[in-house]
Amino acid sequence: MMTQNSLSVSNDNEKEQLLLKAQISILKQELNEIEQKISSFEAILRSHLTNLLIEEQELTVLYKKLQKAKKEKRLAQKKKGKKFKEVIGLKVIIDKNKATYNTEEQKNKKRLYREAMLYVHPDKFSMNEGKIDIATEITTKLIEIYQTGSLEELQTYHTHIFSGNALLHFSESASVYLDITVKDTYLQKELEQLKSQLKNTKTKHTYKVLTEYENPMLFIDELKEYYTDRIFKLKKRTRKANLFDL
Repeated sequence: MMTQNSLSVSNDNEKEQLLLKAQISILKQELNEIEQKISSFEAILRSHLTNLLIEEQELTVLYKKLQKAKKEKRLAQKKKGKKFKEVIGLKVIIDKNKATYNTEEQKNKKRLYREAMLYVHPDKFSMNEGKIDIATEITTKLIEIYQTGSLEELQTYHTHIFSGNALLHFSESASVYLDITVKDTYLQKELEQLKSQLKNTKTKHTYKVLTEYENPMLFIDELKEYYTDRIFKLKKRTRKANLFDL
């Protein structure tokens, strides 16, 4: 049975978690709104620059092909030299320490994954419909992190689960694992990542145009000037190119 002090700490922990979730929800909404505005504005820009964008891309591809052809020509000229030695193959050096580290990392990931999965598997809550959906959501996230995330991410989520914050007070038998003094770093880390993502999104040039230009549509003229100049330079660099030779 939990003591009065433990209950007080647990309540504080729950309040902190709810606050973090509220902050995360607000940031997600703001980020989503900004990304939608940027996406819509960029779609308008592309619709006004379609021909220039296509021509610029075609010339860029042609320029890269031309550069590749020049490189191959220089290599062919070097081969004619008496001292030229062709590289037959590449010697692959295996870093044993790195290989050992990767193996150990995979073992740790598998251990953390199995511990967390057994602890929060939905089947444990078959008699509590209110917890099954939450457990399913948590295990889905756990599988995703295990398959695509890093060891550090898995460790953080593992702590999040065993701190009791993933499923607050879901099982009396789970109290043996529950350590309410463990700081829930998962939500805090998610909050910091959202803040960083929001900050980076706001540094996008198109967002600055939207928020700083009195008339954002004037940016179209700036882009037309930029792509016209770039196309002019690319045409000069590729004027001797013969498409049939590339």
